[in-house]
Amino acid sequence: MKLDILAFGAHPDDVELGCSATIAKEISLGKKVGIVDLTRGELGTRGSAEIRDQEAANAAKILGVSVRENLKFADGFFTNDKEHQLEVIKMIRKYQPEIVLCNAVDDRHIDHPKGSKLVSDACFLSGLLKIETTIEGVNQEKWRPKQVYHYIQWKNIEPDFVIDVSGYMDKKIDAVLAYSSQFYDPKSAEPETPITSENFTDSINYRARDLGRLIGVDFAEGFTSERYVAAENLSKFI
Repeated sequence: MKLDILAFGAHPDDVELGCSATIAKEISLGKKVGIVDLTRGELGTRGSAEIRDQEAANAAKILGVSVRENLKFADGFFTNDKEHQLEVIKMIRKYQPEIVLCNAVDDRHIDHPKGSKLVSDACFLSGLLKIETTIEGVNQEKWRPKQVYHYIQWKNIEPDFVIDVSGYMDKKIDAVLAYSSQFYDPKSAEPETPITSENFTDSINYRARDLGRLIGVDFAEGFTSERYVAAENLSKFI
């Protein structure tokens, strides 16, 4: 299956928190979108790998993505080496996306910048003819996405561009809250974490609203780019 957009996250819920309103908008425009999680988030303070597997499946249904896979790398301990790069390359070649979305280039959780660089490097390597990969015994063709963009996570990194996601925030919030084990729940007896506060849940909305304010719309999501962001002409900017 060829996809238009493939979004990678170091953990289940990274994609939802970082760029799921953009994904929902692209799907509404007829684009085929998939998600690949690098780990099962098994080191998370709350929940378990099994719980997060189900939550990820529920979130995927809410967003309407075409496919979701998990590479089951070791949470907290995966590295940007040949072994891991080849597994990511297999996903890129399998789905042949025009655009790849991946973790923030700098962030509080060590897996986020690691995942960001791993996926970015794999996108380049995936276009090299002499790197051979197979899936289920079938040789894969080389493929390099046209664009690699990084969504913004815990840190308030200044975006290179923003996407107007007005009208899609409700779907984003629903997808994020599908991870009920991870976020604010006043009835939970599990330990508190930086993302379990009510303020963090509220921040999903107010950060998007603030980015929207800066460009004159209701809500926006921000991204950084590895290349210059180009427009067809001056009238294509909002």
